Amino acid sequence: MMMSNLKLGVDVIGAHNLFPKDGQGTSNAYVELYFDGQKHRTTIKDRDLYPVWNESFFFNISDPSRLHYLNLEAQAYSHNRSTNGRSFLGKVSLSGTSFVPHSDAVVLHFPMERRGIFSRVRGELGLKVYITDEASLKSSAASNDLPDNLDPAIPRAMKVEHRSDKRHVFYHLPNSAQEHQQHHPQGNNQSSSLAAEQDNHNEHHHHYIPKHQVDEMRPEPAPPSKLVHAHSIASAQPADFALKETSPHLGGGRVVGGRVIHKDKTATSTYDLVERMYFLYVRVVKARELPIMDITGSVDPFVEVKVGNYKGITRHFEKRQHPEWNQVFAFAKERMQASVLEVVVKDKDLLKDDYVGFVRFDINDVPLRVPPDSPLAPQWYRLEDKKGEKIKGELMLAVWIGTQADEAFSDAWHSDAAMPVDCSPAISAVLRSKVYHAPRLWYVRVNVIEAQDLIPTDKTRFPDVYVKAQLGNQVMKTRPYRVSRTLGAVWNEDFLFVVAEPFEDHLVLTVEDRVAPGKDEIVGRTYIPLNTVEKRADDHMIHARWYNLERPVIVDVDQLKREKFSMRIHLRVCLEGGYHVLDESTHYSSDLRPSARPLWRQPIGVLELGILNAVGLHPMKTREGRGTSDTFCVGKYGQKWVRTRTMVDNLCPKYNEQYTWEVFDPATVLTVGVFDNGQLGEKGNRDVKIGKIRIRLSTLETGRIYTHSYPLLVLHPTGVKKMGELHMAVRFTCISFANMLYQYSKPLLPKMHYVRPFSVMQQDMLRHQAVNIVAARLGRAEPPLRKEIIEFMSDTDSHLWSMRKSKANFFRMMTVFSGVIAVGKWFSDICSWRNPITTVLVHILFLMLVCLPELILPTMFLYMFLIGLWNYRFRPRYPPHMNTKISQAEAVHPDELDEEFDTFPTTRNPDMVRLRYDRLRSVAGRIQTVIGDLATQGERFQALLSWRDPRATAIFVIFCFLAAIVFFITPIQIVVALAGFFTMRHPRFRHRLPSVPVNFFRRLPARTDSML
Repeated sequence: MMMSNLKLGVDVIGAHNLFPKDGQGTSNAYVELYFDGQKHRTTIKDRDLYPVWNESFFFNISDPSRLHYLNLEAQAYSHNRSTNGRSFLGKVSLSGTSFVPHSDAVVLHFPMERRGIFSRVRGELGLKVYITDEASLKSSAASNDLPDNLDPAIPRAMKVEHRSDKRHVFYHLPNSAQEHQQHHPQGNNQSSSLAAEQDNHNEHHHHYIPKHQVDEMRPEPAPPSKLVHAHSIASAQPADFALKETSPHLGGGRVVGGRVIHKDKTATSTYDLVERMYFLYVRVVKARELPIMDITGSVDPFVEVKVGNYKGITRHFEKRQHPEWNQVFAFAKERMQASVLEVVVKDKDLLKDDYVGFVRFDINDVPLRVPPDSPLAPQWYRLEDKKGEKIKGELMLAVWIGTQADEAFSDAWHSDAAMPVDCSPAISAVLRSKVYHAPRLWYVRVNVIEAQDLIPTDKTRFPDVYVKAQLGNQVMKTRPYRVSRTLGAVWNEDFLFVVAEPFEDHLVLTVEDRVAPGKDEIVGRTYIPLNTVEKRADDHMIHARWYNLERPVIVDVDQLKREKFSMRIHLRVCLEGGYHVLDESTHYSSDLRPSARPLWRQPIGVLELGILNAVGLHPMKTREGRGTSDTFCVGKYGQKWVRTRTMVDNLCPKYNEQYTWEVFDPATVLTVGVFDNGQLGEKGNRDVKIGKIRIRLSTLETGRIYTHSYPLLVLHPTGVKKMGELHMAVRFTCISFANMLYQYSKPLLPKMHYVRPFSVMQQDMLRHQAVNIVAARLGRAEPPLRKEIIEFMSDTDSHLWSMRKSKANFFRMMTVFSGVIAVGKWFSDICSWRNPITTVLVHILFLMLVCLPELILPTMFLYMFLIGLWNYRFRPRYPPHMNTKISQAEAVHPDELDEEFDTFPTTRNPDMVRLRYDRLRSVAGRIQTVIGDLATQGERFQALLSWRDPRATAIFVIFCFLAAIVFFITPIQIVVALAGFFTMRHPRFRHRLPSVPVNFFRRLPARTDSML
């Protein structure tokens, strides 16, 4: 097997603000690099919290096809000279999907990660990672010449100069020269390191870009784009997966800083969020008095509209001299290569279509029509034969130049969406852009109270009956009830169903008798039309009604006369209009309005979306031996779904379509998905998902135009992949600013969700039913929105178990509590008098607050006010987007991905399921231990006064009595001041052993002894 020349280069630049681990406030730092079984180590920087290495290492890449499965890990340690041991300083893990060629590589400063939950790390590590194929480079392990000042166990590192590569940081660090002079002792080695770092900081001073702005990671072709990093430190991700801000020409002007600067002040358009595209529109209305072409004395006419190599065909009519088509054809002007338009009428024939006549137009003479002008009136044109002579027959046409703002745009046949093989009307129908309105959904609540006069089929036994309620494909059952001599049954159970307007299905309730296991007999049945059911918008009581039960089989008339009473069932049925029917994940809801229209409020704004183009799409199918894609976009917000036209055979499609929604709540999410049309080939193919984008409206500034190129990131069984980029323009316009602010004081969901809430299982079941109903309704449209699209846009599988999601949520929680942990570390430094000046100032502030307790709350709120004002300078200027690091999708194990993509129930072999079950048991065991420890601490608190340990409780009771006397005679300010000063006392007055209260508390009993 031939060895690959590819190598992974790693430049270890330096580190910042490392955690001191040598007991003297510094660290002897070095870095170990691990990749594909290879290991390298840098030199040791003595007593330096800001070390600079500028060393390069090269790893062999044995199999480039496995590169995206491999990880590079850099671990920083502090060397202990006295014990020859080491202390962990932090680590950085990079997945193979983030490696780029040397020309695209930049220096990135990664925040240190913990090795475990209790690891104490801080700071960041500067690395430059790239892939190179230079044959002259050798792996670092191949070098045996070691300098005299290095440990023989450490391979020699290749020294590199810190070139003028722009330094990119994830967040600002206030590194001043004075700080570094305090942390760097004077010496030859340290002075050179300080000089190199000072040059680095000078460069950083000139090229620093704050975190809320954008970084130029690489040169981009026009229009210029800028790379935006996420605001949070933990959310940093590879540059190729980041958001790019662009400045396209929209509506006649360029977008600069979120605003459109018009070149022509008179040029205005309602489609100002897309690039203006011009089309040649041809409306073929009808023909009259066509000449007879067949021997049967008839003609089977159809029309071909040709511009250069593009050709559109109408449907044909059999034996009709006066056909009517009323079809519109649109030819993209930028792709036209001819100046003549030909409209040809032909006669359909089995072998070869006959030529009837044509009409020719010079495109330069076609008029321009811009809405709101009225539609162009069609005219009659006399047909000509091939010699240019007028013949019998006329064709009614309308020809004009227009834009995508034309009302004929959505229904037209488009040349840029034309199928190269099949141009039939059926294929053209699935290529058009459309707007869909999902049906309004309601909850149906059925309270089954009781049944009377039940007559079983078998008179020798008392029936064991239950009620089965069915609405469409939704079926629910009550518990069985053994009927007594009164021939009555009582259940008093509630059922919930989802139904869509208009109400087409009937509610069917059947009383069945369980004769034997697996054998049921119908006792009676009733049908309830939903349009007769009462609607309610609150929780007022609905009057119950008795419904007669009909027998399912025919009985003789004499038996009916002998029976004086009919069977009946007591029900309470209503349509719940006070709930919002959740048809999507609650975290990504786009509509929160209740079902009852009278409860709707006025809209607070307008959301406008311009879908511009897509670039770098991956081929999703093969056609004529080459990879290609037939892509379209779907947008969802509220009940309105939109679909762009399908761009056939195009990996860089230009859509330039604009859509508008009314906004009723800012805490909602717009979802845009990109799909490959699977209906153009064999029938039954599914539409393939390419990527999805979510934008939360509350994160957008009102009136600002956000023009960005969004990466289309999809998680595959082999890992996260970038399927391309989608260029969009988004604007949220506020109608009433006061109403929008008022929305922040209102509950997120309608009132009924809090008055009569649903259980978690009910919510999941009802959401599944709602998604199926929406998919069934939109699947009957033309062109249909298929079920796989609805499920992908609605995140139907978001509730399923995933090890990756569990890890992501855990680290999200750790990030939330990182502020509390940082405050605890800061207070620990205060108590240890690490910085005496700061500790004295904290003592003075604490004494002021104790003497003037009325200043505590004003001080806290003033502090948060000032922090908010300070952070306003660094506010995000871009919408949120998918983040692979937060999602833990960069270095996820392949087996965890296979588990995530497994169906429910599983389809894997038993050994694999057993392995995953054991792994899940291991994780659950750790969680169980943590929960047990928390329960133990709570039980110890309860044991203080429970006399479970009589001596401990007696001590605590006596202490409480003495404390009550002391606190009664001592002012509270003195007690708080003494407690604070005691807590922040100097380390000289501290002991390394735990304090007396801690020892006392840990000796208290808990219920762990009672556990089996």
